[in-house]
Order: sequence, then structure tokens, then C-alpha cells
Amino acid sequence: MILGIFGIIVSLLLLITLAYRGVPVILAAPVAAVVCVLFSGAPILASYTEIFMPAMAGFVGSWFPVFLVGAIFGILMTVTGYAESIARTVTGWIGSRRAIAATVITSALMTYGGISLFVVAFVMYPLARELFRVADIPRRLIPGTIALGIFTFTMTALPGSPQVQNIIPGPFFGTDAYAGPGVGILGGILIFSLGMLWLEHRRRSLIAKGEHFESVESKKVIGGSSDDGSTVATTIAPPNRLVPFLPLLTVFAVNFACTLLIFPALDWSYLQEDTFGAITYDSRAGLWAVVVGIVAAVGLIVALNFGQWSTLKIGFNDGVKRSMLPIFSTASEVGYGAVVASVAAFAVVRDSVFGMGANALVTSVVTTSITAGLTGSSSGGMTIALNALGADLRTMAEDEGMSLEMMHRLTAMAAGGLDTLPHSGAVVTLLIVCGLTHRQSYKDIGMVTLVIPVLVVVALIALVSAVGGF
Repeated sequence: MILGIFGIIVSLLLLITLAYRGVPVILAAPVAAVVCVLFSGAPILASYTEIFMPAMAGFVGSWFPVFLVGAIFGILMTVTGYAESIARTVTGWIGSRRAIAATVITSALMTYGGISLFVVAFVMYPLARELFRVADIPRRLIPGTIALGIFTFTMTALPGSPQVQNIIPGPFFGTDAYAGPGVGILGGILIFSLGMLWLEHRRRSLIAKGEHFESVESKKVIGGSSDDGSTVATTIAPPNRLVPFLPLLTVFAVNFACTLLIFPALDWSYLQEDTFGAITYDSRAGLWAVVVGIVAAVGLIVALNFGQWSTLKIGFNDGVKRSMLPIFSTASEVGYGAVVASVAAFAVVRDSVFGMGANALVTSVVTTSITAGLTGSSSGGMTIALNALGADLRTMAEDEGMSLEMMHRLTAMAAGGLDTLPHSGAVVTLLIVCGLTHRQSYKDIGMVTLVIPVLVVVALIALVSAVGGF
């Protein structure tokens, strides 16, 4: 069993090293999974075909529509000139020196508005790229800036967030998405403030060393390739400053309408039929609403620019290409996490944490953090931890008089810490979307999504232990 635990650690370190060295995660994840299996003594071929691949295929099957339409939307926002127009307008409103704040706030609004984290990454990159280019801020800071807006306080801390990371603890603790509002808001403010301080410090430091944006993407012609690997078409001049905002507003409005008005009014009883997998409406509603919202926004862009179909066609083609590598890279990470969770040694690690003698809150936070770190997934790690220990943690909390709302909020926040180690599928996807490497940008991603959130959670646990929940 000790050998199996050692294998998990070795495989994780190998995956982190390979990802940091630029080895494609599609290759690095199964290699690391094989190492884990070798140490555990489990059959390699069966683990690959019956555990790794089903988990990978399941992720692709669930999220491919989001990756596809999200990538197309992001590229169309670029080739139509809408991204640059929005960037210039926002920069004019708040000043070019505040490009980082504009990117974080815009990303956060999208995430808290219910748009999938992956979709926000696709949509925000062209916007952030133009903001940073206009402000001449080093491009390596873009991933960290977007990450602060989408992977931290709006994902797990702020009460009412529609992101799945804020929903998962509810069924286990009998709570809702607004659990622990005071602690959540305080945590969100701390993560946002400390993250902004770090990013602004890095901006000043890099500029002082002579770094600039260093991009010629906007000068590329149709059929050319930008330095992030995408094809960039000559942009279409927007008719005015209002039009470029309409697609973003469409995503918000359609997603909101489908979630709260249209979908709940429809009859979904047919989903219980075997033909549709006997699924529940709640298990698909969020995904469907987001996809419909983005498709509507893409349709609006096409309608507004139909006379420039040749340019739009290039945008569609490039968007399709740009969606493939991110989804399969992320899915490969999910497969790796499934293999790690399947070996016997993983249960030993999990049970050891549960039996360490800490109170329910600390046990829940530590268990979730470790599992999220091992799997490289906040939602996956939290689901694995709570599936195994949720009932026991709830009983333990009730016996100790611990607030289940505090359990919900801090467990969710804990999931959003170690999940962004270098091997994280979300980190890999964000870097691929931005056309940058771990070596260039992970330092800032790690600081704003891992170091700062973990420190904030530790501080909040101490505060709650001293004064109680609020």
C-alpha cells in the first residue's frame, strides 16, 4: 500500500513536470496514469480502456458543445473587430493603466452570471488581449488576470454563484447556493484584493525590466497565423461602439431567460425515457442554457455581419480548430484523475485524512483540497471527497455543533485552491487558449488561484473557529 501511495505522488510529480516542460497533456496524462497503475499493481490495459478512456470520453461527451461554440464565439468576436472595439471603449472609460482590473471584473461578471468557466476563458482572451495590447502590458499576465476573475472568488466564494463548484456541497450538507453569505463575501473581497495587488505588482515589475506586450496579431492578414497559433482575419469595422457589446449582452440575457423563465416553463418529463438516458432536467439545464445563449450570440454576430461572410467563415473554421486541443487536453486530465481515484492507495490517503482527529470543518477542507490537488479538478475532487465522506462529515459537524453553511462555503472555497496545480486541466486549457506556456505564465496563475485562495481559506477557518459563522 505504501508503494501505491508513493506511485500516486510520483505520477503527480511526473505529470506536473511534463506539463511544465511543454509536453502535450494528451500524452502526459496517460503516461502519468500508467506510472500510478504500475506502482499500485493494477492491470495497465484494463485501467486505460475501462477507467481512463470512459472518464475522458464522458468529459468530451458532456462538454464538447460548450468548447465548440465558445471557441467559435471568441474567434468571431475577434475577426469582427468587436473585441478590439470593446477593449478600446472600456479602456477609455477606466484608463489604460487599469486594463488588469477591467479584465478581472469583466471575467468575474461573466462567471457570476452563470457562463461556464471554459466559455469565459474563450470569450475573455480576445478581449483581454486587446486591452493589454492597448495598455502595452506584458502578454504573459493575461492568463493570471483571467484566472483571477473566473477560477477564484466568483467560482466558489460569492454566495449565489451558479457555478457547479458552489452547487456540489448542497446535497451533502442540506444547504443551498447562498450558504455562508458573510464568510463568502469576505473571502471573495480578500481574494480579489490580494490578487489585484499581486497582478499590479507584477505589471510594474515586468515593465520596469523592459517587457512589453510584443504582439503583432492585429497586423496579420486573412489566412495568417498569430503567435498564439490561431488564424487571424482582417477585422470588420464595427458600425458604432454599442454594437460590439450586443453579443455579450445576448449571452447574459438568453442564459438568464432560459435558466429562470423559458426552461422551467417547459415539460421535461420525456427526459425520463430510456431514449434520452433517463436523465433529470436539473442535470442538463445549466449546460443547455449556456449553449443556447452562446449560439444566439453567434447568430447575432452572423446577422450583423452577413455581408462579410468570407471573413466570418474563416472565424468559424478557426474556432472549430481552436476547440479541439483544449477539450481533449482537459479530458485527458479527467481520465488521469479517474485512474488515481480508482487505485486502492487513494482510499488510504483519503481515510487517513478523515481519521487525523481534526474537527469536521478542517477535515472537510483538507480532504477536499488534497483530492482536488490530486485530480487537478475542483469539481471532480470535491465530488470524489464528498461522495466518500459527505454523510460522515455532516454527522460529525452536527455532533460538534458546526454550522453546515460554513461547511458548504469553506469546502467549496477549498476546492478552488490546489486544483490549479500545474497539471490542472483548467490551467492547461487557459494557457492553450492564450497561446502561452507554463514557464511564461504559471507563476501568476499559481499565485492568484492557489496561494492566495489557500491562505484566505486558512484565515477564514481561524476566524470562524474564533467567532462562529456569519
